Parts: sequence; structure tokens; C-alpha cells
Amino acid sequence: METLKLLCDYFPTAVFTGKCLVFISEDWRVELTEHKDSDFSKAGDEPSVIRVRISKRTLDGELIGGHYEDFQLASLGKLAEQIEKYVQQAIGANLRENIE
Repeated sequence: METLKLLCDYFPTAVFTGKCLVFISEDWRVELTEHKDSDFSKAGDEPSVIRVRISKRTLDGELIGGHYEDFQLASLGKLAEQIEKYVQQAIGANLRENIE
């Protein structure tokens, strides 16, 4: 959860639920979750995996389970930059502003 808390500062429009970072609009829901590698044979300094899940809202208000992508970059700035670029390409909106 440490990486998600740090990403919350980078994305001011996000809501931190305690489990994930969420961006919500009338048309989209973007959710970032953090996953640790459970393989204890690996070195403990591996960065967390941040899963970005994108869902589209239908006309009747239901969310259609969209696609997701996993990011694992050691630099927080680079991680945030790549997540922002990915979401921007997927939904055509900037996460640092209110998504439309």
C-alpha cells in the first residue's frame, strides 16, 4: 500500500479507499491496486506491481469489466508517468485532471 499512498500525491483527483486508488467519472472507472510478489525466494527489494484496471460505464450505469495492465517500475516518477500515459491512451483523458 505504500506505493499507492505515494501515487495519491501524484494524482490529486484520485480517491484512496485503503485498498486501492480510484478515479471515477460518468463514463469511466480507473482503479489502481498494489500487489506484492509472494515468492519469498526472491530478493525483498523488488518493487510492487501496480495493476491498472479500466472499466467503462454503460448507458444504464453498469460497469463493463475492461482490461488491465500491470506496471512494475522502481522509480515512482517513471511509474506514475507510464500509468498516466497508458490511461490517457486508453480513455482519452488525463488522470491529473478530472477524467470526463
